[in-house]
Amino acid sequence: MVRAGGVVLCGGRSTRMGSPKALLPFGGETMLQRVVRLLGAVVSPLVVVAAPDQALPELPASVIVTRDEREGRGPLEGLRAGLTALPADVEMAYVTSCDVPLLVPAFVDRMVALLGDDDIAVMEIDGFPHPLSAVYRRRTLPHVEALLAADRLRPVFLFDAVRTRRVSPAEMTAVDPELLTLRNLNAPQDYLDALATAGLAPPPPPSID
Repeated sequence: MVRAGGVVLCGGRSTRMGSPKALLPFGGETMLQRVVRLLGAVVSPLVVVAAPDQALPELPASVIVTRDEREGRGPLEGLRAGLTALPADVEMAYVTSCDVPLLVPAFVDRMVALLGDDDIAVMEIDGFPHPLSAVYRRRTLPHVEALLAADRLRPVFLFDAVRTRRVSPAEMTAVDPELLTLRNLNAPQDYLDALATAGLAPPPPPSID
């Protein structure tokens, strides 16, 4: 059986959120800890890709932590770091951001199954691909390296360069009817809405001494 790992990218700047997304409380854990736990239920091993100086919450000992070579270069930079850090016997990985606390593990399983013989399986809605809800084979790494070297940083360039399976919402609704896995959180209201969807109370405001 082919092994599928997981890669969680958390090196973004969280500008609109106003505080680091990876450290936001979500129930009794941080958002990154929650995504790692949910993803780890279906794929192994996991790689967390952080920015060079980024602080991370405590993670399970089995999680491989690596860093972007260069900051501010988007998901392809994180994808390079994540695929490079995977053990040699892991042929593919589901890649996600750290700000999807409503991730449905069965969604990940289904995406891995849909990859077939292709190099990438990526969710696409109305012609818009979701590069951080996708499965990538390790063999795409030379293409990622070439695009980064040429400063062609848009993931769509990678999708056009290799055999890419574009997955439609209709293929995923049986496992994730509301496509909650795709709900990434950019602004404070997104965070509060996700907490409410998960049935969790918002954290108390910081006390002022």
